[in-house]
Order: sequence, then C-alpha cells, then structure tokens
Amino acid sequence: MKTNWLDYTLLTFVIIGAINWGLIGFFRFDLVAFLFGNLSWLSRIVYALVGIGGLYTISLYGRIKSGDEA
Repeated sequence: MKTNWLDYTLLTFVIIGAINWGLIGFFRFDLVAFLFGNLSWLSRIVYALVGIGGLYTISLYGRIKSGDEA
C-alpha cells in the first residue's frame, strides 16, 4: 500500500479528533475549544479538517484490501 503526504496529514487530524473525543467522553474537556475558543472560526476550521480527514480515511479500507492482494 503506497501512502503519501495527504494520508499522513489527514490521519494525524483524525488522531487529534479521536483524542479530543476521548477527552470529551472521559473528562468533559474539549481540547480544541480550550486552545482556540468555543466555536471560534479557528476551532471550526480544526473541526472541519478533522471531519474531512475522517471521510478521507474511509478510502483506507479499499486501499488496504487492494494492497493485501499484491
């Protein structure tokens, strides 16, 4: 499976989002809102990038499966 810079960048955003959701679930602490403000334009950009990263990583399922056949 060939990975590129976009895979790594968006996977990093997904990991940041997962950590943030874990903090919200366990401690009711929103790290993104703490760092950038509660729904400020900057925090909304971070949330949007995490969402785009999540949608993009869905493509990993197909690429992992096709990589196993090679």
